Amino acid sequence: MPVSTGLDRLAEDPRPVRGRRIALLSHAAAVDRDLRPARAVLEAAGARAVLLFAPEHGFDATAQDMVSIDHARGEIPIQSLYGERFEDLSPDPTRLVGLDLVVVDLVDVGSRYYTFVWTALLTLQAAARAGVPVLVLDRPNPIGGVNVEGAPNRPGFTSFVGLEPVAVRHGMTIGETLRLCAARRGFSRSLEVLPMQGWSRDRPFDCADVPWVQPSPNMPTRDTALVYPGACLVEATNASEGRGTTRPFEIVGAPWIDGPALARRLDSEKLPGVRFRPLAFEPTFHKHAGRRCGGVQIHPTDRDAFRPYRTGLALIAALREIGGDAFEWRREPYEFVADIPAIDLLTGGDEVRRAVESGAKVDDVLEALRPQEDAFRAERTEYLLY
Repeated sequence: MPVSTGLDRLAEDPRPVRGRRIALLSHAAAVDRDLRPARAVLEAAGARAVLLFAPEHGFDATAQDMVSIDHARGEIPIQSLYGERFEDLSPDPTRLVGLDLVVVDLVDVGSRYYTFVWTALLTLQAAARAGVPVLVLDRPNPIGGVNVEGAPNRPGFTSFVGLEPVAVRHGMTIGETLRLCAARRGFSRSLEVLPMQGWSRDRPFDCADVPWVQPSPNMPTRDTALVYPGACLVEATNASEGRGTTRPFEIVGAPWIDGPALARRLDSEKLPGVRFRPLAFEPTFHKHAGRRCGGVQIHPTDRDAFRPYRTGLALIAALREIGGDAFEWRREPYEFVADIPAIDLLTGGDEVRRAVESGAKVDDVLEALRPQEDAFRAERTEYLLY
């Protein structure tokens, strides 16, 4: 059975939006099976779109990471939900007055760090307080809905890469994640999710009948999404996560890294479902732009067995071990937080950073946090739709 996303279903049955005055939170990646953008589908369905909300990277998905986006005027005004301050991440309440409905259609990639689900949560919160219902058009989790990796972020480590305690690789769709978070925050009555048809949790990775349009400049393929829960951790260091190359997050390294040594070190761990190929690369922008870097490309060989988060932790530890004094944690503010290291925000606590710094085994930390991961896995069950 082919997959019909929430947007596809709305095109077939427009009653939920017909004649209603709506705001749309979306971006260029949200298309139907015929590659029509969400706005066009909604307008063809008879909705009266009067306002667009743009998440990080902008409505056209062209801005780089952590770059504030300005509001825009045009046929329909666009309010940016990614600015200079944390307060800029929520809709202006005055813009919600007179709306019948807020529609959300965003392509998520299955990792807590990816900020779109948190933009959607803040929008839901603002809409609920304004008495405006929210309709989420659900989409596949491109890295599957079965595997869960990485304990949820602990108290004191919430941020825009985790506004609620959620596992790093959560195995949920954006609709399911919002159902869980809305229940925690008491906004469930304001939320409706239009489920997909034909998608199952163990759906093959490529999900070929759902077109892939990159949701951000450095998420070009589903392969990128697969490695992202682990390789994104490199953002929290002075090594390159491959931005400025044609394979972001699949390629990592630094000028002070010996690529073959890094590959040997990682292959020696015999991590499941992955191999590491040594290489040299030269980023055209971002970290180490124009400098020759040594590093590796991450090659998943078995998508079912591959554990991207565990792989990313091994990668961080190996970069520090091989880089020695040249390796550093990111010191600049990260996603509107200046007083907590970026690595702690990404991993959800300080346990991983302390283990890497002391040379302790990462597996010991993961085992200590396993009960929290298991608790999340159990909690999410109530909110699954497929």
